[in-house]
Amino acid sequence: MSERTPAHCLWCGREIESPGRGRPRRYCGQSCRQRAYEARRGGRGAGPVDAVALSRATVARLHDGLYELRCAVEDIATAAEEGAGHEQIAALAADALDLARELDKLR
Repeated sequence: MSERTPAHCLWCGREIESPGRGRPRRYCGQSCRQRAYEARRGGRGAGPVDAVALSRATVARLHDGLYELRCAVEDIATAAEEGAGHEQIAALAADALDLARELDKLR
């Protein structure tokens, strides 16, 4: 008998338990299943055709990440105005770049 590995909802990413028998679950609930269906349909009848459907968790992560990135860039600007050294500005810029790379993974 094989070990159960936790699965994740294809829409929101939440961890879900798969049943021991039968087809593994793909979505944590009916609402995520419906949102995925609507996204696959291309949004016909549900808004603009070029709309992108994101889960609430992804939107929250984007908002938080953009706030952190803005703060990091403001820190760089403040350090430059106060005459910080090259090493300090480089370290702050590296932190901002790391934040931007993390946000880029949310595509």
